[in-house]
Amino acid sequence: MKRRIMNRYFKLYEQEVNLFLYRSKQLAVILILATSSVFTSCKKEHVSGKSAANASSTITNVRLAAAPFPAKSEALVAMQVYNNHFYNQYGTYGPSYKAYYWKDDGHTGRMDFWTQQEAIETLIDAYNLNPSTDFLNKIQYLYNGVRDGYGTLWSNNIYNDDVVWGSLMCIRAYHITNDGGQLDMAKNNFNMMWNRAWDTSVLGGGLWWNTNNNTKNTCVNAPAVICAMLLYQATGDSSYKTKAKLIMDWMVARLYDANTGEVKGAIIPNGTITEGALSYTQGTFIGACDLLRSEYPSVDYLGTGKKAMDYAMSSLCSSAGGILNDENGNGDTQGMKSIFARWACQFVQHTGTAGTYGGWLDLNAGQAWSIRNSSGLMWNIWGTRTSDTQVLNAFQTTCGVSMMNNAYLYH
Repeated sequence: MKRRIMNRYFKLYEQEVNLFLYRSKQLAVILILATSSVFTSCKKEHVSGKSAANASSTITNVRLAAAPFPAKSEALVAMQVYNNHFYNQYGTYGPSYKAYYWKDDGHTGRMDFWTQQEAIETLIDAYNLNPSTDFLNKIQYLYNGVRDGYGTLWSNNIYNDDVVWGSLMCIRAYHITNDGGQLDMAKNNFNMMWNRAWDTSVLGGGLWWNTNNNTKNTCVNAPAVICAMLLYQATGDSSYKTKAKLIMDWMVARLYDANTGEVKGAIIPNGTITEGALSYTQGTFIGACDLLRSEYPSVDYLGTGKKAMDYAMSSLCSSAGGILNDENGNGDTQGMKSIFARWACQFVQHTGTAGTYGGWLDLNAGQAWSIRNSSGLMWNIWGTRTSDTQVLNAFQTTCGVSMMNNAYLYH
Protein backbone atom coordinates (compact mmCIF):
# COMPACT_ATOMS: atom_id res chain seq x y z
CA MET A 1 0.00 0.00 0.00
CA LYS A 2 2.37 2.79 -1.23
CA ARG A 3 1.77 6.26 -2.63
CA ARG A 4 -0.95 7.23 -5.05
CA ILE A 5 0.05 6.66 -8.67
CA MET A 6 -0.33 9.92 -10.59
CA ASN A 7 -0.43 10.80 -14.25
CA ARG A 8 0.01 7.27 -15.61
CA TYR A 9 -1.43 6.18 -18.92
CA PHE A 10 -2.92 9.58 -19.65
CA LYS A 11 -4.32 9.80 -23.14
CA LEU A 12 -4.54 12.70 -25.51
CA TYR A 13 -6.63 15.69 -24.52
CA GLU A 14 -9.62 14.51 -26.52
CA GLN A 15 -9.69 11.17 -24.71
CA GLU A 16 -9.53 12.92 -21.32
CA VAL A 17 -12.49 15.09 -22.24
CA ASN A 18 -14.49 12.06 -23.39
CA LEU A 19 -13.74 10.20 -20.17
CA PHE A 20 -14.81 13.24 -18.12
CA LEU A 21 -18.07 13.52 -20.04
CA TYR A 22 -18.75 9.81 -19.60
CA ARG A 23 -18.25 9.97 -15.85
CA SER A 24 -20.32 13.12 -15.53
CA LYS A 25 -23.21 11.54 -17.43
CA GLN A 26 -23.01 8.36 -15.33
CA LEU A 27 -22.98 10.31 -12.06
CA ALA A 28 -26.01 12.31 -13.15
CA VAL A 29 -27.94 9.09 -13.78
CA ILE A 30 -26.95 7.72 -10.38
CA LEU A 31 -27.97 10.93 -8.59
CA ILE A 32 -31.40 10.71 -10.19
CA LEU A 33 -31.74 7.08 -9.10
CA ALA A 34 -30.58 7.82 -5.57
CA THR A 35 -32.84 10.78 -4.96
CA SER A 36 -35.97 9.40 -6.59
CA SER A 37 -36.07 5.89 -5.12
CA VAL A 38 -38.01 4.90 -2.04
CA PHE A 39 -35.73 3.34 0.59
CA THR A 40 -37.94 0.48 1.64
CA SER A 41 -38.00 -2.35 0.06
CA CYS A 42 -21.35 -16.05 10.88
CA LYS A 43 -22.84 -18.63 8.97
CA LYS A 44 -19.64 -19.65 7.18
CA GLU A 45 -20.85 -20.69 3.77
CA HIS A 46 -19.82 -20.33 0.16
CA VAL A 47 -21.66 -18.27 -2.40
CA SER A 48 -23.91 -20.25 -4.71
CA GLY A 49 -25.28 -19.38 -8.13
CA LYS A 50 -23.87 -16.48 -10.09
CA SER A 51 -20.84 -14.96 -8.40
CA ALA A 52 -18.35 -12.27 -9.17
CA ALA A 53 -15.76 -14.97 -9.79
CA ASN A 54 -17.64 -15.84 -12.98
CA ALA A 55 -17.63 -12.31 -14.38
CA SER A 56 -18.51 -12.17 -18.06
CA SER A 57 -15.56 -11.94 -20.41
CA THR A 58 -17.32 -9.08 -22.17
CA ILE A 59 -16.72 -6.80 -19.16
CA THR A 60 -13.57 -4.81 -19.74
CA ASN A 61 -11.02 -3.30 -17.43
CA VAL A 62 -11.84 0.39 -17.14
CA ARG A 63 -8.75 1.55 -15.29
CA LEU A 64 -7.23 3.81 -17.95
CA ALA A 65 -5.55 6.06 -15.40
CA ALA A 66 -5.54 6.75 -11.68
CA ALA A 67 -9.22 7.45 -11.05
CA PRO A 68 -10.05 10.76 -9.37
CA PHE A 69 -10.80 10.76 -5.66
CA PRO A 70 -14.60 10.75 -5.23
CA ALA A 71 -16.38 13.83 -3.96
CA LYS A 72 -18.11 13.73 -0.59
CA SER A 73 -21.44 13.91 -2.42
CA GLU A 74 -20.47 10.79 -4.37
CA ALA A 75 -19.75 8.92 -1.15
CA LEU A 76 -23.27 9.83 -0.05
CA VAL A 77 -24.69 8.62 -3.37
CA ALA A 78 -22.82 5.32 -3.00
CA MET A 79 -24.53 4.65 0.34
CA GLN A 80 -27.93 5.71 -0.97
CA VAL A 81 -27.61 3.44 -3.98
CA TYR A 82 -26.64 0.56 -1.70
CA ASN A 83 -29.72 1.14 0.45
CA ASN A 84 -31.92 1.35 -2.65
CA HIS A 85 -30.85 -2.15 -3.63
CA PHE A 86 -30.62 -3.99 -0.33
CA TYR A 87 -32.45 -2.24 2.52
CA ASN A 88 -35.74 -3.90 3.50
CA GLN A 89 -38.03 -2.48 6.18
CA TYR A 90 -40.37 -5.31 7.04
CA GLY A 91 -42.63 -4.31 9.92
CA THR A 92 -43.06 -2.61 13.26
CA TYR A 93 -41.00 -3.27 16.38
CA GLY A 94 -42.86 -1.91 19.39
CA PRO A 95 -43.26 1.80 18.72
CA SER A 96 -40.48 1.62 16.12
CA TYR A 97 -39.70 -0.36 12.96
CA LYS A 98 -37.45 -3.24 11.99
CA ALA A 99 -35.36 -3.86 8.90
CA TYR A 100 -32.60 -5.97 7.44
CA TYR A 101 -30.38 -6.00 4.38
CA TRP A 102 -31.24 -8.49 1.65
CA LYS A 103 -28.38 -10.91 0.95
CA ASP A 104 -28.33 -10.00 -2.76
CA ASP A 105 -30.05 -7.77 -5.26
CA GLY A 106 -32.30 -10.69 -6.21
CA HIS A 107 -33.82 -10.36 -2.71
CA THR A 108 -33.47 -14.07 -1.93
CA GLY A 109 -33.40 -13.66 1.86
CA ARG A 110 -31.67 -11.66 4.57
CA MET A 111 -27.90 -11.42 4.84
CA ASP A 112 -26.13 -13.93 7.05
CA PHE A 113 -25.61 -12.91 10.66
CA TRP A 114 -22.05 -11.63 10.52
CA THR A 115 -22.22 -10.01 7.10
CA GLN A 116 -25.41 -8.20 8.20
CA GLN A 117 -23.44 -6.62 11.03
CA GLU A 118 -20.79 -5.43 8.58
CA ALA A 119 -23.39 -3.91 6.26
CA ILE A 120 -24.85 -2.02 9.22
CA GLU A 121 -21.35 -0.83 10.15
CA THR A 122 -20.97 0.46 6.59
CA LEU A 123 -24.12 2.52 7.16
CA ILE A 124 -22.68 3.77 10.46
CA ASP A 125 -19.57 4.88 8.56
CA ALA A 126 -21.74 6.74 6.04
CA TYR A 127 -23.74 8.41 8.82
CA ASN A 128 -20.53 9.64 10.44
CA LEU A 129 -19.56 11.34 7.17
CA ASN A 130 -23.01 12.56 6.12
CA PRO A 131 -25.31 12.60 9.18
CA SER A 132 -29.00 12.48 8.35
CA THR A 133 -32.26 11.49 10.00
CA ASP A 134 -32.72 8.88 7.27
CA PHE A 135 -29.43 7.14 8.01
CA LEU A 136 -29.95 7.42 11.76
CA ASN A 137 -33.39 5.83 11.54
CA LYS A 138 -32.10 3.06 9.33
CA ILE A 139 -29.35 2.21 11.83
CA GLN A 140 -31.97 1.92 14.57
CA TYR A 141 -34.37 -0.13 12.45
CA LEU A 142 -31.59 -2.50 11.33
CA TYR A 143 -30.54 -2.96 14.94
CA ASN A 144 -34.18 -3.79 15.74
CA GLY A 145 -34.07 -6.30 12.92
CA VAL A 146 -31.05 -8.02 14.48
CA ARG A 147 -32.90 -8.26 17.79
CA ASP A 148 -35.99 -9.55 16.02
CA GLY A 149 -34.10 -12.11 13.95
CA TYR A 150 -31.57 -13.40 16.47
CA GLY A 151 -32.65 -12.32 19.94
CA THR A 152 -30.61 -10.30 22.39
CA LEU A 153 -28.11 -13.01 23.42
CA TRP A 154 -26.42 -15.09 20.73
CA SER A 155 -25.10 -17.99 22.77
CA ASN A 156 -26.55 -20.46 20.26
CA ASN A 157 -24.15 -19.14 17.61
CA ILE A 158 -21.03 -21.32 17.82
CA TYR A 159 -18.82 -18.76 16.07
CA ASN A 160 -17.18 -16.44 18.55
CA ASP A 161 -16.18 -14.06 15.79
CA ASP A 162 -19.84 -13.69 14.77
CA VAL A 163 -20.67 -12.66 18.33
CA VAL A 164 -17.83 -10.13 18.32
CA TRP A 165 -18.90 -8.62 14.99
CA GLY A 166 -22.43 -8.23 16.32
CA SER A 167 -21.24 -6.70 19.59
CA LEU A 168 -19.00 -4.32 17.69
CA MET A 169 -21.90 -3.14 15.55
CA CYS A 170 -23.99 -2.55 18.68
CA ILE A 171 -21.37 -0.51 20.51
CA ARG A 172 -20.66 1.62 17.43
CA ALA A 173 -24.39 2.22 16.98
CA TYR A 174 -24.65 3.15 20.67
CA HIS A 175 -22.03 5.85 20.23
CA ILE A 176 -24.40 7.46 17.70
CA THR A 177 -27.86 6.79 19.16
CA ASN A 178 -27.17 6.59 22.91
CA ASP A 179 -29.64 3.69 22.97
CA GLY A 180 -29.02 1.78 26.20
CA GLY A 181 -30.34 -1.42 24.65
CA GLN A 182 -27.50 -1.36 22.14
CA LEU A 183 -24.95 -0.91 24.91
CA ASP A 184 -26.46 -3.78 26.90
CA MET A 185 -26.50 -6.07 23.88
CA ALA A 186 -22.86 -5.25 23.16
CA LYS A 187 -21.80 -5.87 26.77
CA ASN A 188 -23.81 -9.04 27.34
CA ASN A 189 -22.69 -10.72 24.14
CA PHE A 190 -19.05 -9.71 24.51
CA ASN A 191 -19.05 -11.02 28.08
CA MET A 192 -20.67 -14.29 27.02
CA MET A 193 -18.14 -14.71 24.23
CA TRP A 194 -15.20 -13.93 26.53
CA ASN A 195 -16.30 -16.44 29.14
CA ARG A 196 -16.45 -19.30 26.67
CA ALA A 197 -13.62 -18.32 24.29
CA TRP A 198 -10.66 -16.96 26.28
CA ASP A 199 -8.30 -19.77 27.22
CA THR A 200 -4.77 -19.62 28.62
CA SER A 201 -4.28 -23.38 28.90
CA VAL A 202 -3.60 -23.75 25.15
CA LEU A 203 -1.04 -21.51 23.43
CA GLY A 204 -0.90 -19.27 26.51
CA GLY A 205 -4.04 -17.30 25.73
CA GLY A 206 -6.18 -16.12 22.84
CA LEU A 207 -9.83 -16.50 21.92
CA TRP A 208 -11.06 -19.65 20.23
CA TRP A 209 -12.68 -19.11 16.82
CA ASN A 210 -15.70 -21.27 17.68
CA THR A 211 -16.96 -23.53 20.41
CA ASN A 212 -15.16 -26.56 18.93
CA ASN A 213 -11.98 -25.01 20.40
CA ASN A 214 -9.71 -26.20 17.60
CA THR A 215 -8.22 -22.95 16.24
CA LYS A 216 -7.52 -19.43 17.48
CA ASN A 217 -8.01 -16.86 14.75
CA THR A 218 -7.25 -13.20 14.23
CA CYS A 219 -10.79 -12.72 12.91
CA VAL A 220 -12.12 -13.04 16.46
CA ASN A 221 -9.16 -11.74 18.47
CA ALA A 222 -8.46 -8.45 16.65
CA PRO A 223 -12.07 -7.19 16.49
CA ALA A 224 -12.48 -8.28 20.12
CA VAL A 225 -9.72 -5.82 21.07
CA ILE A 226 -11.58 -3.05 19.25
CA CYS A 227 -14.90 -4.00 20.80
CA ALA A 228 -13.42 -4.19 24.31
CA MET A 229 -11.81 -0.77 23.95
CA LEU A 230 -15.06 0.78 22.73
CA LEU A 231 -16.89 -0.81 25.65
CA TYR A 232 -14.29 0.64 27.99
CA GLN A 233 -14.78 4.09 26.47
CA ALA A 234 -18.57 3.79 26.82
CA THR A 235 -18.69 2.37 30.35
CA GLY A 236 -15.45 3.37 32.07
CA ASP A 237 -15.09 -0.27 33.15
CA SER A 238 -11.32 -0.85 33.09
CA SER A 239 -11.74 -4.63 32.93
CA TYR A 240 -12.52 -4.23 29.23
CA LYS A 241 -9.28 -2.32 28.68
CA THR A 242 -7.40 -5.07 30.53
CA LYS A 243 -9.00 -7.76 28.36
CA ALA A 244 -8.12 -5.82 25.23
CA LYS A 245 -4.45 -5.71 26.15
CA LEU A 246 -4.38 -9.39 27.12
CA ILE A 247 -5.69 -10.30 23.68
CA MET A 248 -3.31 -7.94 21.91
CA ASP A 249 -0.26 -9.18 23.82
CA TRP A 250 -1.15 -12.71 22.81
CA MET A 251 -1.67 -11.80 19.14
CA VAL A 252 1.65 -9.96 18.97
CA ALA A 253 3.41 -13.00 20.44
CA ARG A 254 1.67 -15.64 18.34
CA LEU A 255 0.27 -14.17 15.11
CA TYR A 256 2.20 -10.98 14.32
CA ASP A 257 5.46 -11.04 12.36
CA ALA A 258 7.46 -8.06 13.61
CA ASN A 259 9.92 -8.37 10.70
CA THR A 260 7.35 -8.01 7.92
CA GLY A 261 4.25 -6.60 9.64
CA GLU A 262 2.10 -9.49 8.49
CA VAL A 263 -0.68 -10.61 10.81
CA LYS A 264 -1.27 -14.33 10.38
CA GLY A 265 -4.85 -15.51 10.26
CA ALA A 266 -4.97 -18.56 12.50
CA ILE A 267 -3.02 -20.92 14.72
CA ILE A 268 -3.91 -24.42 15.92
CA PRO A 269 -3.09 -25.96 19.33
CA ASN A 270 0.24 -27.48 18.22
CA GLY A 271 1.48 -24.03 17.28
CA THR A 272 1.15 -24.38 13.51
CA ILE A 273 0.06 -21.28 11.59
CA THR A 274 -2.73 -22.30 9.23
CA GLU A 275 -3.72 -19.01 7.56
CA GLY A 276 -1.91 -16.00 6.22
CA ALA A 277 -3.04 -12.40 6.17
CA LEU A 278 -6.32 -11.18 4.70
CA SER A 279 -7.43 -7.59 4.47
CA TYR A 280 -9.98 -7.79 7.30
CA THR A 281 -7.64 -9.45 9.78
CA GLN A 282 -4.81 -7.07 8.89
CA GLY A 283 -7.22 -4.14 9.14
CA THR A 284 -8.74 -5.03 12.51
CA PHE A 285 -5.26 -5.60 13.94
CA ILE A 286 -4.37 -2.08 12.76
CA GLY A 287 -7.56 -0.78 14.37
CA ALA A 288 -6.65 -2.52 17.60
CA CYS A 289 -3.24 -0.83 17.61
CA ASP A 290 -4.94 2.52 17.09
CA LEU A 291 -7.30 2.16 20.04
CA LEU A 292 -4.62 0.89 22.43
CA ARG A 293 -2.07 3.65 21.72
CA SER A 294 -3.30 6.30 24.12
CA GLU A 295 -4.13 3.91 26.95
CA TYR A 296 -0.78 2.13 26.89
CA PRO A 297 1.79 4.75 25.81
CA SER A 298 4.72 2.66 27.04
CA VAL A 299 4.02 0.12 24.28
CA ASP A 300 4.86 1.09 20.70
CA TYR A 301 1.44 0.36 19.24
CA LEU A 302 1.96 3.20 16.78
CA GLY A 303 5.03 1.51 15.35
CA THR A 304 3.29 -1.87 15.27
CA GLY A 305 0.29 -0.39 13.50
CA LYS A 306 2.49 1.34 10.93
CA LYS A 307 4.34 -1.89 10.27
CA ALA A 308 1.04 -3.68 9.69
CA MET A 309 -0.09 -0.86 7.37
CA ASP A 310 3.18 -1.12 5.45
CA TYR A 311 2.63 -4.83 4.95
CA ALA A 312 -0.92 -4.28 3.68
CA MET A 313 0.27 -1.61 1.25
CA SER A 314 3.10 -3.74 -0.09
CA SER A 315 1.66 -7.25 0.02
CA LEU A 316 -2.15 -7.24 0.01
CA CYS A 317 -2.49 -5.44 -3.30
CA SER A 318 -2.36 -6.33 -6.97
CA SER A 319 1.02 -4.58 -6.95
CA ALA A 320 2.86 -2.71 -4.21
CA GLY A 321 0.99 0.48 -3.42
CA GLY A 322 -1.77 -0.47 -5.84
CA ILE A 323 -5.31 -1.77 -5.71
CA LEU A 324 -6.33 -4.06 -2.85
CA ASN A 325 -6.72 -7.73 -3.76
CA ASP A 326 -10.17 -8.93 -4.86
CA GLU A 327 -10.43 -11.67 -2.17
CA ASN A 328 -13.19 -13.17 -4.28
CA GLY A 329 -13.00 -16.75 -3.04
CA ASN A 330 -16.41 -17.03 -1.34
CA GLY A 331 -19.17 -15.11 0.35
CA ASP A 332 -17.20 -14.69 3.57
CA THR A 333 -14.20 -13.10 1.83
CA GLN A 334 -15.82 -10.87 -0.77
CA GLY A 335 -16.62 -8.00 1.59
CA MET A 336 -13.46 -8.05 3.68
CA LYS A 337 -12.01 -4.92 2.10
CA SER A 338 -14.86 -2.94 3.67
CA ILE A 339 -13.58 -3.91 7.11
CA PHE A 340 -9.99 -3.08 6.22
CA ALA A 341 -11.03 0.34 4.91
CA ARG A 342 -12.89 1.16 8.14
CA TRP A 343 -10.03 0.55 10.53
CA ALA A 344 -7.11 1.50 8.30
CA CYS A 345 -8.66 4.89 7.57
CA GLN A 346 -9.36 5.50 11.24
CA PHE A 347 -5.73 4.67 12.00
CA VAL A 348 -4.55 7.19 9.40
CA GLN A 349 -6.94 9.82 10.77
CA HIS A 350 -5.92 9.38 14.39
CA THR A 351 -2.17 9.02 13.81
CA GLY A 352 -1.76 11.82 11.27
CA THR A 353 -0.20 9.48 8.71
CA ALA A 354 -2.14 10.60 5.63
CA GLY A 355 1.16 11.71 4.09
CA THR A 356 2.30 8.09 4.11
CA TYR A 357 -0.90 6.16 3.44
CA GLY A 358 -3.55 8.64 2.32
CA GLY A 359 -2.63 8.68 -1.35
CA TRP A 360 -2.77 4.92 -1.56
CA LEU A 361 -6.15 4.72 0.18
CA ASP A 362 -7.43 7.56 -2.04
CA LEU A 363 -6.30 5.58 -5.07
CA ASN A 364 -8.41 2.64 -3.95
CA ALA A 365 -11.45 4.82 -3.24
CA GLY A 366 -11.26 6.38 -6.68
CA GLN A 367 -10.74 3.04 -8.38
CA ALA A 368 -13.71 1.47 -6.59
CA TRP A 369 -16.04 4.29 -7.67
CA SER A 370 -14.73 4.21 -11.23
CA ILE A 371 -15.86 0.58 -11.74
CA ARG A 372 -19.46 1.10 -10.61
CA ASN A 373 -22.17 -0.29 -12.84
CA SER A 374 -25.00 1.67 -14.43
CA SER A 375 -26.98 1.71 -11.17
CA GLY A 376 -24.01 2.75 -9.04
CA LEU A 377 -23.15 -0.55 -7.31
CA MET A 378 -19.49 -1.53 -6.89
CA TRP A 379 -18.42 -5.11 -6.48
CA ASN A 380 -15.16 -6.21 -4.88
CA ILE A 381 -13.25 -6.74 -8.14
CA TRP A 382 -11.87 -3.24 -8.45
CA GLY A 383 -10.00 -3.81 -11.71
CA THR A 384 -13.14 -4.64 -13.68
CA ARG A 385 -16.39 -2.80 -14.28
CA THR A 386 -19.19 -4.12 -12.07
CA SER A 387 -21.65 -6.31 -13.92
CA ASP A 388 -25.06 -4.96 -14.88
CA THR A 389 -26.49 -8.46 -15.37
CA GLN A 390 -25.12 -10.69 -12.61
CA VAL A 391 -26.74 -11.12 -9.22
CA LEU A 392 -24.60 -9.11 -6.81
CA ASN A 393 -24.46 -9.97 -3.13
CA ALA A 394 -24.82 -7.34 -0.47
CA PHE A 395 -21.51 -8.10 1.24
CA GLN A 396 -19.27 -7.75 -1.79
CA THR A 397 -20.88 -4.42 -2.63
CA THR A 398 -20.01 -2.89 0.77
CA CYS A 399 -16.31 -2.63 -0.12
CA GLY A 400 -16.37 0.47 -2.28
CA VAL A 401 -18.96 2.21 -0.11
CA SER A 402 -16.81 1.72 2.97
CA MET A 403 -13.61 2.84 1.25
CA MET A 404 -15.21 6.00 -0.16
CA ASN A 405 -16.81 7.07 3.12
CA ASN A 406 -13.94 6.17 5.44
CA ALA A 407 -11.29 7.86 3.29
CA TYR A 408 -12.89 11.17 4.24
CA LEU A 409 -11.86 10.61 7.85
CA TYR A 410 -8.38 11.92 7.13
CA HIS A 411 -9.38 14.55 4.53
